[in-house]
Amino acid sequence: MGQYLYEQVAAQIVAQIEHGTYAPGDRLPGVRTLRRQFGVSIATAKAACELLEQREVVEARPRSGFYVRDAALNVPSAPDTSPPADGPSLVSGQERVLALVQAHNDPSVVSFGAAAPDAAFLPTAALDRAFARVRRRLPRRIAAYDFPPGSEALRVHIARRMAHAGCNLGPDDIVITSGCQEALVVSLRAVAEPGDVIAIESPAFYGILQAIESLGMRALEVATDPATGMVPEALERALTAWPVRACVMMPSFGNPLGHLAPDSRKAELVALLRASGVPLIEDDVYGELPFDAPRPWAAKAHDETGDVLYCSSFSKTLGCGLRVGWVAPGRYRDRVTYLKYAASQATPTMLTLAVADYLDQGGYDRFLRQVRRRYERHVQHVINRVTRHFPAGTRITRPRGGFVVWVVLPEGTDTMALQRQALAAGISVAPGPIFSPADRYRNCLRLNCAQPWTDEVEAAMARLGELAREAAPIATVW
Repeated sequence: MGQYLYEQVAAQIVAQIEHGTYAPGDRLPGVRTLRRQFGVSIATAKAACELLEQREVVEARPRSGFYVRDAALNVPSAPDTSPPADGPSLVSGQERVLALVQAHNDPSVVSFGAAAPDAAFLPTAALDRAFARVRRRLPRRIAAYDFPPGSEALRVHIARRMAHAGCNLGPDDIVITSGCQEALVVSLRAVAEPGDVIAIESPAFYGILQAIESLGMRALEVATDPATGMVPEALERALTAWPVRACVMMPSFGNPLGHLAPDSRKAELVALLRASGVPLIEDDVYGELPFDAPRPWAAKAHDETGDVLYCSSFSKTLGCGLRVGWVAPGRYRDRVTYLKYAASQATPTMLTLAVADYLDQGGYDRFLRQVRRRYERHVQHVINRVTRHFPAGTRITRPRGGFVVWVVLPEGTDTMALQRQALAAGISVAPGPIFSPADRYRNCLRLNCAQPWTDEVEAAMARLGELAREAAPIATVW
């Protein structure tokens, strides 16, 4: 018996998904477009989509349409929760990161390595207008130092935005910094000394490791779930077993796992640290980038004693080159303000005033809504290509925000060697060992998804998958 017409249409849509025309998370064309594309009635096109929904190839979203499901392409399973470390360790080997980030600006390299958004994802035209207005209206102010705590106009905007993260703060609670990295460094200096033990997620963002290394402190890796973040029971054991002086974590779309700690878990982690007298340094640089939900509350929202030092920046939304960040240091405000001054005296006045002017115009939230959808789409593109091109047994995270994914290749794969081979082919990746003070995660890598999806990027993913298959102990494909 032959297929009904709607079944034929459904089969052709599946073929398009399998060939990469539509990736997991992509929206299918509307039924009217499908009607024209396949030369069928609207009823037939709708029946085809409903059949695909029944087969769990697509999902219907109210007032939005049909979207390709992850399961449609047999997406690999997520990584396991990381194991805890045996004990604290000095951080070493972070100089390897410099070559990685330098490759990001090489136009001949497809950059999956550095976690930085391409200019195509940024509101460059609106920022250009903000710079022009500031130069025209505030020429004398631009020429002056912007001493800590920094531009009051910008601090007012930041305090208002932090209300969306559940934090009831005023502008006097904010200190402007040169990016989130400086915020992390001055926060660590405010609460700890060289030789102290700092609890971190595992794997952890290499910028956090570099901050700990530069200050002569020791890092203690705590078990971290790739979906929900640092495991409270593991943190409690670490606090009991070791003289932890501070804890650094990224509970909202953390880098490199992309995990999102539920609000209840954030509250539990803050309470655990408060009971032990251990301050928390929260890196929330991706907090504004959820895919399909309201902006999550920060751990700082559960801070009752001023022991959470909240760090963030506009690097992942307005551009890394701006280097405009901030810290809400709680009861350490005076100490952090002085340390910021001692470290770099002031923040670049032109940049902070331009960002404040841009926020004055009122288009930031509209921009965020648009770019969040783009990041979700591009993350799904990368997951789709890893599914298609990487060796059997590969696992990958499925973040709910941000724009990085963590890939676990078959045991025995050396991603340090893979990084060198990929760079020789004009592709940069971030190998797993740079996310651990103890050189763990040898078979893992992080991929940046925040770049336009071009034929060159498509070819680079295929080539990277080929190199990964060659590097795996058993060179097979999905």
